[in-house]
Amino acid sequence: MVDGVILNGPITDSKAGEKFVEEACKIIMEEIIQKADDVTEKVCEWRAPETLKKLLDLEMRDTGESHQKLLQLCQDVIQYSVKTNHPRFFNQLYAGIDYYSLVARFITEALNPSVYTYEVSPVFLLVEEAVIKKMIEFIGWEEGDGIFNPGGSVSNMYAMNLARYKFCPEIKEKGLSGLPRLVLFTSEECHYSMKKAASFLGIGTENVYFVKTDERGKMIPEELEKQVQRARKEGSAPFLVCATAGTTVLGAFDPLDKIADICEKYDLWLHVDVNSVAWNPHKMLLAGIQCCALLVKDNSGLLKKCYSAKAAYLFQQDKFYDVSYDTGDKSIQCSRRPDAFKFWLMWKALGTTGLEERVNRALALARYLVEEIKKREGFQLLLEPEYANVCFWYIPPSLRKMEDGPEFWQKLHQVAPVVKERMMKKGSMMLGYQPNQGKVNFFRQVVISPQVSREDMDFLLDEIELLAKDL
Repeated sequence: MVDGVILNGPITDSKAGEKFVEEACKIIMEEIIQKADDVTEKVCEWRAPETLKKLLDLEMRDTGESHQKLLQLCQDVIQYSVKTNHPRFFNQLYAGIDYYSLVARFITEALNPSVYTYEVSPVFLLVEEAVIKKMIEFIGWEEGDGIFNPGGSVSNMYAMNLARYKFCPEIKEKGLSGLPRLVLFTSEECHYSMKKAASFLGIGTENVYFVKTDERGKMIPEELEKQVQRARKEGSAPFLVCATAGTTVLGAFDPLDKIADICEKYDLWLHVDVNSVAWNPHKMLLAGIQCCALLVKDNSGLLKKCYSAKAAYLFQQDKFYDVSYDTGDKSIQCSRRPDAFKFWLMWKALGTTGLEERVNRALALARYLVEEIKKREGFQLLLEPEYANVCFWYIPPSLRKMEDGPEFWQKLHQVAPVVKERMMKKGSMMLGYQPNQGKVNFFRQVVISPQVSREDMDFLLDEIELLAKDL
């Protein structure tokens, strides 16, 4: 005993803990996994925040709760959470359930590893190396480097910082003082993480030049070159172009070849293609959130040079094994999850052909939905999609004879929010909406989940008609 604390034996009851895990896993199996493809279940059990606070016992107390109470809390959490694996969850750019990646997550949660050195994470470091190598191969590079990050936004920030380091390596030690005004270029339809990254890195949001897009949401190369030339005339220092292969709302792909030619002409880093790519397998490939990689064509150790801090307590150079496998120093994180493992196990299970079939089926379902929209009165496509993003308006009967003018568009703008509220309170499905580039609110359906069928596409349109019949 030391200071009144008994040190003999463990402090936890292992048998009771094992029993709790067993019973909790039964709940997970019955309430989540076995119901994942059941369309009769609700997508969500909507409750307003203040109501939900009363339903959930959120307070943490001085003494612990009983296992029975904890199991009931697990049930409550599942009941009132959104079922993103439901076939009619269309709200985000992720959906569905992959059983192999789910098992991989169970394994990593149980092992609780941190991927920074080979000595504490030998298997997962080798897995990440193998996955990154294969991803680089699919991009079409002969060599490269990469790292898995907590989200695509972080990958974009990594790329921005890496491009800046390549442009002026002294910034790592000397900081921003004495540097010219650095500017970067991206499209009007880019992900909002570009602005956040510029703010976080001290570049400044005013130094993000947004390039005009065409009617399909693609960056216009001629406008990009004008912006680059303007920035140079102003005395600024252009260093980066961020292109997009599948914009968030419209699903547009920037003309990468033409953008690459401009980047080569003006010696600019091109993120998303030539120099670096952010790839998120947790989206269409269903690897489970989060699973995001930054891939870099440079294989000279640029990532490590940019981010290394050489922590002596982790990255000793006199270890008994090959320390080149201690890859954690090329990350801004210390503790890091083994996110590549769930992608790896899923890829091993399905093979490249299986992953390809998932994507092809999603695109085919999107095309089916487009054709159905064209057939139905009241539905109007925003544009012909080139990917899995299907954007459309629903014009209820009361608006169909109105003249096309400000009043019509103002009233149409109000339709999608009402329909969204009704579907969530009913729990029948979840579908996103937004305004975009001067266009009033429209629905955005993104087909991703392999659990989705033609019947779900039909249901989506039927349900919108039903929910909006009195508008």
